[in-house]
Amino acid sequence: MITAYRERYNQEFSEDKYEGYLKELQGLYPGQLDFRVAESPVFVPPDFEEKIIAACDHIISTVSQPSYLKASERAIPPHLKVPGEDSFSHFIAFDFGVCRNEKGELEPQLIEMQGFPSLFCWQVLLPEVHSRHFSSVAGLTPYLNGYEKKTYLSLLKSLIIGEENPEQVILLEVLPHQQKTRVDFYATETMLGIKTVCLTELIRDGRQLYYMREGKKTPVKRIFNRVIFDDLYQQPQEIQDKGKIFQEELDVVWLPHPNWFYRLSKFTLPFIDHPFVPATKFLNETDLPSDLENYVVKPLFSFAGQGVIIDPTREEVEQIRDPENWILQRKVNYAPAINTPDEPAKAEIRIFYFRDPVTNRMVAANNLARLSKGKMIGVRYNKDKNWVGGTFCMFENKSSA
Repeated sequence: MITAYRERYNQEFSEDKYEGYLKELQGLYPGQLDFRVAESPVFVPPDFEEKIIAACDHIISTVSQPSYLKASERAIPPHLKVPGEDSFSHFIAFDFGVCRNEKGELEPQLIEMQGFPSLFCWQVLLPEVHSRHFSSVAGLTPYLNGYEKKTYLSLLKSLIIGEENPEQVILLEVLPHQQKTRVDFYATETMLGIKTVCLTELIRDGRQLYYMREGKKTPVKRIFNRVIFDDLYQQPQEIQDKGKIFQEELDVVWLPHPNWFYRLSKFTLPFIDHPFVPATKFLNETDLPSDLENYVVKPLFSFAGQGVIIDPTREEVEQIRDPENWILQRKVNYAPAINTPDEPAKAEIRIFYFRDPVTNRMVAANNLARLSKGKMIGVRYNKDKNWVGGTFCMFENKSSA
């Protein structure tokens, strides 16, 4: 979106450079990169970055209020509530569409947010490898608030490992080696020195959890949690039964605590009043608008876009049996703002916020981005297209953190 950088990048781009970039990425963890990597980063102007951060900070202020914390109790399905919740999530990821307002200016519009991890370590590797195949752009960085690779990884380690032995800290997922994002799990193992463990491999003894590490029964003190209940309860019954361990009283620290997946989610959107957050209502608390075609209907408890009704009809919406578990959100119209060799691409930007363990405040530190030329962001809408897929943003550099 920074015109000068975009023009320069497109002029210097070649398929040979891109193939070299992909080859090196695929060689990091052979056979594990299971999603398309886009040809280009997104160059974000300072004023657009400021708008995103202002919106995020406003949302964080809102969801930190006691009134919201009380209201969000009902966001947590009673049968999925996990004991031992802490005061706030360790992580928040905010997804913004790059849109154009009525004045023709580019602006961010919040799509979703999640109190849950994202590709925190893979996004360290992506720009690093990219820089070895494309001309580096002086003065730009993928990090925010002055972070760099060293300080960013230090922040991650202090949050996830804390004072524990890394052998007693695990990344927990359901069937991790089958997940689309598994390449990030392996990057996490490399950078943080913790093991990826499947839920089925946990051993419980009273309040203590263990896993087998190199043939040795090893205590689990901290869990970097990647398990999403919606995914868990699509698994065979024996795996679902193993998931009941979440509802037990355990001597572990959750990172983040699973309840925050629900507290900070699509459920949050109706509580936010901000120009960069599209108007959102709980479906059971609003009348259907006459211009329903300008809205999208989303289930609260799903992930990866499952169940979303993009072009809702009155008949479809009226057939929903549990409207209290759905939201009606004004459509966000992505702007085709990223010039590519053929048609322009749309962009979605995810900002990673972390709870600084020293100040206990949320701070933006890194990002990912996704490019699309389809109706929605995602693989199914971008088949056989180029300059689409996962990537990262570049921002103007700031002083060191």
